[in-house]
Amino acid sequence: MSSVTDSLDLEARTRAVRALESEVGELINQFRIVLIANAERLSHGMLPGAYKVFTTIVRKETVTISALADSLMMDKGQLSRTVRELEHLGLVHRTPDPEDGRSSLLSPTAEGLERLGDARRPQENDLLTRLHDWPVEEIEHLARLLHALSADTAP
Repeated sequence: MSSVTDSLDLEARTRAVRALESEVGELINQFRIVLIANAERLSHGMLPGAYKVFTTIVRKETVTISALADSLMMDKGQLSRTVRELEHLGLVHRTPDPEDGRSSLLSPTAEGLERLGDARRPQENDLLTRLHDWPVEEIEHLARLLHALSADTAP
């Protein structure tokens, strides 16, 4: 009896995980569209990859190229070129790393933060509109579940 129940539980779990995978796939497609639009609003012609590098620097506040490359799983050469582009655009600045004279710390500029806020505003308003009828507790619960999934922890 237990093996039948286990088999049914596994089938139900598999169906649920496949449904989740499908919905996450759709969300990723929608997110790509948002990234492309945000990158373009941030700087005309900016590629989504450069936007992702910049937003990661913003999220980390101060980061070395090595730590950024590890975080984004990127080649350091390509990442260095992208960071130079972000510097040229006035979005990022480098300062010497006081703990390692061979390294630099990357941080967003005040202008970069302001431009990012402007670029994100339409998307944030769209998300606020979509979630308008959702109870705040449900939004917070979804955020906790997504964090647990990305951090590979139990909710």
